[in-house]
Amino acid sequence: MGKSQRVRDPVHNLIEFDGGDFEQTCWKVLQTRPMQRLRRVKQLGFSEYTYPGASHTRLSHSIGVFHTARLLAEVVRKSLGNDHYRQSDAQIAIAAALVHDVGHGPFSHAFEDALKKLKKGRKHELRTRQIMQTDEMQEAFEDYPELPEQIADLIEAEFPTNIYASIVSSQMDADRLDYMRRDRMMSGTQQSGIDFDWLLSNLEVQKVPVGQDGKFVRKAYTFVINEKAVVAAEGYIFSLLYLYKNVYFHKTTRGLEKIFTALVFRIAELVQEGSEEKAGLHSTHPLVQFLRDAEDIENFLALDDTVVLGSLNSMSLAPDGAVAELAIRLRDRKIYKCIDVTNRMMRSFGLPKEDDDADAQAARGAEAARRVARVAEMVAERGLLTQMADNVPLFLEDTAPRSPYKRVDSSRLFSRIHVAAGKDLHDLAEMSPAVNSLSDYKAYRLYGRDRAEVREIERIIEEASQ
Repeated sequence: MGKSQRVRDPVHNLIEFDGGDFEQTCWKVLQTRPMQRLRRVKQLGFSEYTYPGASHTRLSHSIGVFHTARLLAEVVRKSLGNDHYRQSDAQIAIAAALVHDVGHGPFSHAFEDALKKLKKGRKHELRTRQIMQTDEMQEAFEDYPELPEQIADLIEAEFPTNIYASIVSSQMDADRLDYMRRDRMMSGTQQSGIDFDWLLSNLEVQKVPVGQDGKFVRKAYTFVINEKAVVAAEGYIFSLLYLYKNVYFHKTTRGLEKIFTALVFRIAELVQEGSEEKAGLHSTHPLVQFLRDAEDIENFLALDDTVVLGSLNSMSLAPDGAVAELAIRLRDRKIYKCIDVTNRMMRSFGLPKEDDDADAQAARGAEAARRVARVAEMVAERGLLTQMADNVPLFLEDTAPRSPYKRVDSSRLFSRIHVAAGKDLHDLAEMSPAVNSLSDYKAYRLYGRDRAEVREIERIIEEASQ
């Protein structure tokens, strides 16, 4: 037995790593360079520019997900009993919960978007496998040598294939159950609270039929919530939607992400030309090294938020005007003017009238969506997103889609939220008219660099409204 370790956490209070071999291994993993790097990667990226308190890191979130995964695994153990509980599978899930974010780059999804545009690098899930294969991670897992590969397989999987995998990948998994509470607390928003203890106390495990191509295949264990927790589950779904609308998809945050993506793209162009000094960066700068060779894991691990933020002053003095302007905008919070096209069209065409029935309301919503789509078409037809002034984009576009609750077929039952009603099991959407009525959320926004660009956006919206 090793020495137990404790972490004080603002969400969960004390999180303990016990003295057993497995949790001692998890503690060793936490001390590795790839995990400690997450101290310097903010959980919410540019949300700090909107919510000043939202400066928490992916490391604190990762520890919280680890703790929550243990709680979910304990539900499985208590429900199945020690004879049917597969400890090795639970350990894969718990360890995966701890390292699930280790593949995130600086400013996380915004950086990934830039790399996608550049056709460089890998998605963070694929990057995780690469990190799991490093000597340091292999050494940390020396008592469980098969875990790194098993963790990578679990994180890369498109959807969970058993109850243990659903602990870290489902519509009510350890990841969401931590970040919803943590991000709400740190952002300061008073919405989006969830009744975590009630949900957990009403979580059970039952066998349900698994289908494939419409045919019964087998029965398998999955999480089920008691009917008494339906209201809490509804609150969970709506709270997640509110977090996306109010925090993750906030127009200021998204606008800064687009500026960051444009900055990284421009720096990459200069690096490709061998002119990184025009970006105000030395040839040995970690971002330059990464953009030269995005597959080298050491180049990736040298990157974090502080590397970017600490270089903004240098980049603001760059000979390249585009790099200088975009760096100044990020440093000083000089954001492009945002026009929320979806909100504009909903106000003009989508708001229900007093005498509307359900069909009339749906028709109004569809008309507003059609007008939004028309604006997007006109933006593409007129090439707004390719218009530049000295390599600075004049217009930026943001599409922010989110499905509040995904109704999935029986082959993906581990992704569902099941409700036990008597002897029957139902999808949450069947038990909750409120959840069933939810439609996909999709924001469409345009950003203009200056007044002339904003006027052009307004003209397009006016044309699409006629």
